[in-house]
Amino acid sequence: MYRFARLPVLALASAVLSATVATSAFAAPVKYTVDAAHSKIGFAVKHLMISDVTGEFKDFDGSFMFDDAKGEVSDANFSAKTASINTGNSKRDEHLQSADFFDAAKYPTLTLTNSKIKKAGKNKYKWMADLTMHGVTKPVTLDLEHKGTVKDAWGNTVAAFSATGKIKRSEWGLNWNKALEAGGVTVSDEVRLMLDVEAKQEAAAPSAAQPAATPAAPAKKK
Repeated sequence: MYRFARLPVLALASAVLSATVATSAFAAPVKYTVDAAHSKIGFAVKHLMISDVTGEFKDFDGSFMFDDAKGEVSDANFSAKTASINTGNSKRDEHLQSADFFDAAKYPTLTLTNSKIKKAGKNKYKWMADLTMHGVTKPVTLDLEHKGTVKDAWGNTVAAFSATGKIKRSEWGLNWNKALEAGGVTVSDEVRLMLDVEAKQEAAAPSAAQPAATPAAPAKKK
């Protein structure tokens, strides 16, 4: 009697476990793809030691994994075409594309890969990655912030992030400069990086249907 009476309890426990597993799967990190139309990969340098010149890369893509429930970010990868650099001045852009700077003909892309992202407070992270530029790969650390996650007018889940950091361009072989008569140089070695990104969640692949639970056998009467 008791052996059969326990079957409904076991069936209930199995159903609870299945629901727990399904919930965990639903909360797993999902892939987000950068929406370039609503994102910007920018930078700023000092000019003549006194003013800022800003620019951006117009042709870029990227993706990352994000678990919104846990606030965990991982596997961030970005790529930009160096020939797409835009500072609002065509002659300056041509100079930046030349061998004096990015040498876009020889090194057409710059990338951020091998990301390790650690929490550094509420919605804040330290983003450590390898920056490959001008044929040189070196580690960088950026301050990353999650700005929010919403549904757009078409039902897409959209997450926004911003990242900032500083590098010395000379470490990647971008050494061109001109000395100023009064001291200093024409272009600063320090470059400030600024990324503002919107990314759309990719549709999850359909999961295999869970097998129907086996009906519990009725308890036998004495």
